Amino acid sequence: MNLPNLLTLLRLFLVPVIFYALAKGLFAVTLIIFLAAAITDALDGWIARHYHLQTRLGAVLDPIADKLLVVTTVITLTWLQRIPLWMTVAVISRDLLIVGGGLLYLLLIGKFSVRPTLLSKWNTALQFIVIVLVLLQAACHWRVSLLPAFVLAFLMAVASGVQYVWVWSRKAIAQEGVSGES
Repeated sequence: MNLPNLLTLLRLFLVPVIFYALAKGLFAVTLIIFLAAAITDALDGWIARHYHLQTRLGAVLDPIADKLLVVTTVITLTWLQRIPLWMTVAVISRDLLIVGGGLLYLLLIGKFSVRPTLLSKWNTALQFIVIVLVLLQAACHWRVSLLPAFVLAFLMAVASGVQYVWVWSRKAIAQEGVSGES
């Protein structure tokens, strides 16, 4: 087990810890733990690429850890009435679309490579930022509106989901054209 995979496993381990801290209303503690988890997300990928430590396990675990971290935190913050339901629905719908679309593609077309797009990476980064802002607001008792951040995160989730549908549809059409010529 290499360092990037250990960092990913640490992020997975932190998901229930974050849920517990949120459920107890420990927003400052949650903020620190969430920031640590976000840092592991940045570090694991950089270390893996920089030191050529990419593994198949890491390629599978990293997006799962990201999704669990974001979805668990967003759902819990929505339950605590800190994030609007419509933003949470967009975040979860996008992830379900990607997972469901990937499985459908695999069943109908066959093997495919899952590489996050630049828009997808920006989407994840924005979701992390919004979560940090919400936790800061809760921990520091700020009275600022985060509506613009929620709207931006909503739009980014929708755009990223549409991009995945577009990219995979084009790949499926191209693949169908190749197999139809045989």
